[in-house]
Amino acid sequence: MGLFNKIKSVFSNSKDDDIVKYDEGLSKSRKEFTTELSNLSKKYKNIDEDYFEELENILIMADIGINTVMKFIDKLRKRVKEENISDSNILKEIIIDELLIMYVDNSILNSKIKYSDEGPTVILFVGVNGVGKTTSIGKIASKMKKDGKKVLLVAADTFRAGATEQLVEWGNKIDVNVVTTTSKDPSAAVYDGINMAIKDKYDVVLIDTAGRLQNKVNLMNELGKINSVIKKLIPEAPDETMLVIDATTGQNGIAQAKAFNEVTDITGIVLTKLDGTAKGGIVLAIKEETGIPVKYVGLGEKVEDLEPFDIEKYIYGLFKDL
Repeated sequence: MGLFNKIKSVFSNSKDDDIVKYDEGLSKSRKEFTTELSNLSKKYKNIDEDYFEELENILIMADIGINTVMKFIDKLRKRVKEENISDSNILKEIIIDELLIMYVDNSILNSKIKYSDEGPTVILFVGVNGVGKTTSIGKIASKMKKDGKKVLLVAADTFRAGATEQLVEWGNKIDVNVVTTTSKDPSAAVYDGINMAIKDKYDVVLIDTAGRLQNKVNLMNELGKINSVIKKLIPEAPDETMLVIDATTGQNGIAQAKAFNEVTDITGIVLTKLDGTAKGGIVLAIKEETGIPVKYVGLGEKVEDLEPFDIEKYIYGLFKDL
């Protein structure tokens, strides 16, 4: 029994809320992806170059990314040759197993938040405007609060009009304190926030920052200053720097990940609006092309629909109908 079939046998009868969310949230991608793969197996009983060419197009259309797809197809060709596989139905199962293996890549993937053992855990959030950064912070804060954490929000996006007000609104909604500043310097809010977190023994500090990617120098300077302020008060912080990406932007999201990673050390990705795209393969492309793990995925609009990422639930949600 292959890896995917083992996952399927465990999850298929589960009523677990998380699995249901992955199932429903990935329905658009699943419909597109599995239909194409099923049709391919029906069209080609035997595996030949035409089969590989069409498979290549299906994977690229799923937003897995050209470079990733080329490496993947080469690996698949090699396995077909070595194991003398000729039946396309058998290969269909192998394709899913190999996609899972590609994401894991023989490494211990940690999609969990790295919490500090001493003092407050500090998490910076970056991302271009319009990706759902502030909303994601609010949803993550809500989850952490439900998990028993004492959470503080810091409004350090002093550039976008309405960003502070939006975070304050989230704070009121989920009953979490928000530190703001009247200064145009975001570091002022960060300094006040970290001080308050230490003094009042907060468990987690979530910091919203501006995302002016079109001017990398300004962004680099700003994040450099914010990091310096944090380190003066907590030398080991920040514990995480999370990049928020809109899944519906496809390959543009990969470009954002690469660009932000040049500016600051990104430790994890929050992938919003995954339920709104038929190209759910972007999760695989992000990991393969940047090496940065996805830590949260947006599988709906409700507060509880931002889920910690789980590769097995993702693969199940994407291919359960095969």
